[in-house]
Amino acid sequence: MVLNHDSSKPIYVQIAEWLETEILNDHISTDEKIYSQYQLADLFNINPATAAKGLNILVNNGVLYKKRGLGIFVKERAKEQILLRRKNENLMNMVRDLVQEADYLKVDDEELMKMIQQVRLERRGES
Repeated sequence: MVLNHDSSKPIYVQIAEWLETEILNDHISTDEKIYSQYQLADLFNINPATAAKGLNILVNNGVLYKKRGLGIFVKERAKEQILLRRKNENLMNMVRDLVQEADYLKVDDEELMKMIQQVRLERRGES
């Protein structure tokens, strides 16, 4: 992953989202030790304190847990928790924005659903 230093999204948030995506893609499993703040700092060429902030977001959200002296690990059911939060927050915000734009453009529900279905078919290579 390449961090976007020009993004309005803080680097530590990008780190947290990258780690979540690694968990979602099964690159990091339940009870598996994850990168330390120093490993993340080396990996992304950032300050270790910035990396620590990204890790702490996930600890505070209950996705990761700390074992004193051993490191940080992935909690049981972290993947399900990430999926649920992203659906309820990120995806719903995108849907709200989509529906708002559709309303501005006078696109009815049926046409909007057809557009969504078309994009799904294209992503599957079935267009």
